[in-house]
Amino acid sequence: MSRNKPTDLSKFFVAGINYKKTDDLVRGLFAISDDQYENILAQAPSRGLHELFVLSTCNRTEIYGFAENPSQLIELLCSQTTGSQETFFELSYVKNGLPAIKHLFNVGAGLDSQILGDYEIVGQLKRAVKFAKEKKFIHSFMDRMVNAVLQSSKVIKNQTALSDGTISVSFSAVQYIRENVADIKNKKVLLLGVGKIGRTTCKNLKDYLSLDNITLINRTGEKAAELATELMLHYAPVEELGTYVANSDIILVATNAAAPVVLKSQLENNGPKLILDLSIPYNVEKEAMELPGVHVVGVDELSKLKDETLQKRKEEVPKAKAIIVKHIEELMEWHEMRKHVPVLNAVKTKLKEIHSSQLFIQSFPSTTFVHDTDEKIQRVINGMAAKMRRQDQRGCHYIEAINEFMSGSTN
Repeated sequence: MSRNKPTDLSKFFVAGINYKKTDDLVRGLFAISDDQYENILAQAPSRGLHELFVLSTCNRTEIYGFAENPSQLIELLCSQTTGSQETFFELSYVKNGLPAIKHLFNVGAGLDSQILGDYEIVGQLKRAVKFAKEKKFIHSFMDRMVNAVLQSSKVIKNQTALSDGTISVSFSAVQYIRENVADIKNKKVLLLGVGKIGRTTCKNLKDYLSLDNITLINRTGEKAAELATELMLHYAPVEELGTYVANSDIILVATNAAAPVVLKSQLENNGPKLILDLSIPYNVEKEAMELPGVHVVGVDELSKLKDETLQKRKEEVPKAKAIIVKHIEELMEWHEMRKHVPVLNAVKTKLKEIHSSQLFIQSFPSTTFVHDTDEKIQRVINGMAAKMRRQDQRGCHYIEAINEFMSGSTN
């Protein structure tokens, strides 16, 4: 798609799967790592796709982009997943044009999250778009749309209570431990992964359970050491992962690796374990879940946990939707004006040609000074743009703009 052509919103699609029709195991088949994302963008041009991004979280995997049809986007996405195209087509939703835009606004606000109002989606969306933008896959409309989504989300965050309280997958993990583990103070806790979710989970363990017997392990050891020092906890190198898995009572996994990091061999014959896997796909080996005494809890089960904050959030939904409507209207108004830019530029060029023509100079010799000509032309163009917003009569406004410029030259 040429960046200079008006954007055809009828070719804008979102295709995705989320928690509403799939469980965490199925979503894991379609989770996209950074390497897979890079491969998707590398293959896109050969498939005729030039503007897109992929949003992959524990709740969803979605591909947004401009295409002739949604199958192009789905086939590109599934070329990099372990899940099949057939499964994706069966379980996915596809939205087009304005409904696709509304969907992204709802996602960005946390209205479509498994835990209502989950604000972590904002950071995930920013990272997904930044990745695509660095590879030149975000052009003017999509850039403006995403910025509008983020602005809308920020207003909702500041002016409603949709994200108030402490409901998130990270906090739900802490709630689960508090409600299901006796004698927590004497348990050995291992946290794998200190990315955004892991870091938040770690702070929640400290703040709400007052736990100190926590060991952090991360693929990049420096990050684990830094967070451990900040929170006065322990850390260990990734090479000692097996030993710590075997010796811990509670294991929280927030690694989001492409393959399992907690294995059956590490857990077997090492006593009862509670494992909370916050990763999609699961980062605990499937066979490990069948071991006696090993209880694995995934994101879907954690997301079912409720507290009184959830009801308060539901009451804020109408306010959030009203804010979204306003921002979508502003985006659509901007888009409509963008469609008129070629006409406005053509008129502006024509007016400059008229002003510099010999016939014009002879007819209006007093207007040949350039100092106010650009300003006069711009006033005419601004007036034309305002009229085009109210009613789409491009030819009439073209003639009217020329007449207005000519009549203004006699004043």
